[in-house]
Amino acid sequence: MRILSGIQPSGLLHLGNYYGAMKQHIELQEEHDCFYFIANYHSLTTIQNADRLRELTRDVALGYLAMGLDPQKVTFFRQSDVPEVTELTWLLATVTGRGLLERAHSFKDKVAKGLSVNMGLFAYPLLMASDILIYRSNLVPVGKDQVQHIEMTQDMAGYFNQTYSEVFVRPEPRLNEAAVVPGIDGQKMSKSYGNIIELFGEPKPIKKKFMAIKTDSTPVEDPKDPDTCNVFALLKLMATPEELAEWDQRYRAGGMGYGDAKKRLVELYEVQFDARRDAYNDWKNRPDDVEDVLRAGGQKARAVAQEVMDDARKACGITTARIA
Repeated sequence: MRILSGIQPSGLLHLGNYYGAMKQHIELQEEHDCFYFIANYHSLTTIQNADRLRELTRDVALGYLAMGLDPQKVTFFRQSDVPEVTELTWLLATVTGRGLLERAHSFKDKVAKGLSVNMGLFAYPLLMASDILIYRSNLVPVGKDQVQHIEMTQDMAGYFNQTYSEVFVRPEPRLNEAAVVPGIDGQKMSKSYGNIIELFGEPKPIKKKFMAIKTDSTPVEDPKDPDTCNVFALLKLMATPEELAEWDQRYRAGGMGYGDAKKRLVELYEVQFDARRDAYNDWKNRPDDVEDVLRAGGQKARAVAQEVMDDARKACGITTARIA
């Protein structure tokens, strides 16, 4: 079973990235044929600084390798190392109606907010469909809010197959309960909100961020509601079920300050990510090795993509010369 997922390099990796996607990606490498790509073409809709994009692309690679992604088990590559994906985007564009793209949540949300929308964002679902279809992916891990992307991909594959011939495999969503990770201000942790806790931060700045997590003003002696607490939401992700049950009791009993729970988060962070920080720095000091991983992954992914593109071109009647 082939699983595909893309990771956009849009900022420093943080706990929201890890618990929302990375953790599941790394676990899946033990079960399936996984293709994971760094979606640098997609990032051009928002990041238009060459040095910054290269830096963020490299940081995603470092982060995944440091967290335990095994390039011997997973095909891990840059989106831009497979140029066929942009060619397929054009073929899909010729059989896809504008109305489908206008129904995309990402496009509609931006328009509703009165934000400027470039053609890259409007055509985003086309490129995403190409990413999925060009590797004949069977499953795409997504949260419920992202199912529309897969449904649109299914539609585009159907349009092409009906117009020409059966070239593309119908992908299916692999639903997961992606964790909603609160940032230090209580909103969803996001680089755009400036409320993140980095995966590989240094101890002192990271402790300061944990201690700054927003809480209510319930007095120490009073019972507290764990279900509405940002600190407890992070404990759910980082503590064992047994420890979490103890914290639940302490919250409801009263006599405990939020500071106690925040200090425990700092300890749990160090237990889980201290060694990973060392691994991150080790990979960072070996840029040639990182490039070798991405190059090898790109070659493997492109070999699959070229076969699919050959089938798609033949179906359309597109002839290309083999130029040495």
